Amino acid sequence: MSPPLSELPIRRLTTDDRTSCADLSEDRGWPREEYKWGLLLAAGTGYGIDDPGGKGLVTACVVTSYGRGLAAIGMMLVAERYARQGVGRRLMKHALAEAGDTPVTLHATPHGQPLYEERGFVNVGRTEMVRGHLQAPAAEAEVTTRPATADDLPAILRLDTEVFGLDRLHMITRLPAFADQLRVAEEDGVLTGYAAAWPNMETHVVGPLIARDTRTAKALISSLAAATDRPLRTDIDVRHEELLAWVKEHGLETIAFNAVMTYGIPDLPGDWTRRFAPLSVAAG
Repeated sequence: MSPPLSELPIRRLTTDDRTSCADLSEDRGWPREEYKWGLLLAAGTGYGIDDPGGKGLVTACVVTSYGRGLAAIGMMLVAERYARQGVGRRLMKHALAEAGDTPVTLHATPHGQPLYEERGFVNVGRTEMVRGHLQAPAAEAEVTTRPATADDLPAILRLDTEVFGLDRLHMITRLPAFADQLRVAEEDGVLTGYAAAWPNMETHVVGPLIARDTRTAKALISSLAAATDRPLRTDIDVRHEELLAWVKEHGLETIAFNAVMTYGIPDLPGDWTRRFAPLSVAAG
């Protein structure tokens, strides 16, 4: 006889669990996103509960730490056969306990938002997920973009830390291998933005997208779109109204909204005006 759900052990996940995590995504009607699971499990800490019947995972999530300043919880999923039995609440409680005094953030779907509000998360923002083939006009003539090189990495890291508000070294240094494209914008030899496009199912996901202004963000997205036949997908902070209007005018369509939530901190650190799209949204 199997033990009750409340007694099943929570364990650390590894990159060897990537297929089981992708199966769990598919079970809940999400894209498998096996490639993204690989990044998250390598750069973050995964937690999960094994199905006592040997059918993969009961539940899973990933916590990505940015030192003592912030941790991000993502991919919070519960298998359909175990839904509404408190297992998601138990895993969230465990993840928060592991985070300790470190503030936490996450992106919540409308379905998951009430669960997080019960745990004390507060809504501090909203992102709009858009998808489609960008029928991009010519890139902004005054903005120079080019493929990033190894020599650009220190400047990318400095800019990212300044805009994000915390050191993401362990994530950003994985971008050259993880992304199909990594491009920078510069003026007079000074880096003014950077963006990556990485493969996810049949799309290329744009993120991170860090730019000095909207014009620079447009130029970076245009340059990424010009080098792929796949549709683009990205999550844009709804406060960037001009960029959202522009991408929708040129072929992308809204497919979802997610709430940006925090726990233990009144708002996200950094400069949102230059943070257009995150590295990886893992909403739950």
